[in-house]
Amino acid sequence: MPRFFCPAPLRTGDLLDLPAGAARHVQVLRLQPGDSITLFNHGPGWDGVSPGGEFEARVTLMGRSQVQVEIGTHQAVEREAQRTVHLAVGMPANERMDWLVEKAAELGVASIQPLMTERSVLRLAAERAVKKVEHWQSVAIAACEQCGGNRVPVVHGVKTLTQWLASLNRDGADAPQALLLSLREGTQALRSIETGAAGVLFLSGPEGGLSSGEENAALTAGFQPVTLGARVLRSETAALTALARLA
Repeated sequence: MPRFFCPAPLRTGDLLDLPAGAARHVQVLRLQPGDSITLFNHGPGWDGVSPGGEFEARVTLMGRSQVQVEIGTHQAVEREAQRTVHLAVGMPANERMDWLVEKAAELGVASIQPLMTERSVLRLAAERAVKKVEHWQSVAIAACEQCGGNRVPVVHGVKTLTQWLASLNRDGADAPQALLLSLREGTQALRSIETGAAGVLFLSGPEGGLSSGEENAALTAGFQPVTLGARVLRSETAALTALARLA
């Protein structure tokens, strides 16, 4: 059954006009009144009432641009990762960031923070940065629609590493464990790290990695250096390998 993200309160029995993106997708699939689809939104409690999970729905109206559905039975099903992992990554160039966002969403990442670092090839600012983030958010939505995830990861606005580190609040017992991917001598293997219930904040560099000064800044901010092993992986492969081991 086709699945669609619908960022609106979902209640059994309601009639709902699908948002533009989902409506276009329904039309592309040539669905007709009476056909069934599945809807999900941001997850439990995002609007104060949503139970999370997903809802069956039936198409009731197909207009030129309007698609109306009747919301049916709620299914309390979640297919999320066992551990909450937030990924902060030096943006790889070309289409590799699209691929990283897609696969990270499939693996169940909670959020993605795109970063510009000293060695970043991709440089974004102003309107171009906003449009890129909107595009990456749509990639994450499409990935969740495909893979069965009911909680779309948030793709945050682009920041420099310096700006992002300065914005972090590492105080409190509920702060996620902060890990930094590093090739430094004596760095502990990720697989040997004990992670707590508060989740993980994982920082990974771009092509060429973070500079020594950037790594020092992250260590000062409370990050613990970890390694994935002796091989040097591409930036997007490294981030996703870490996520797969942590999630």
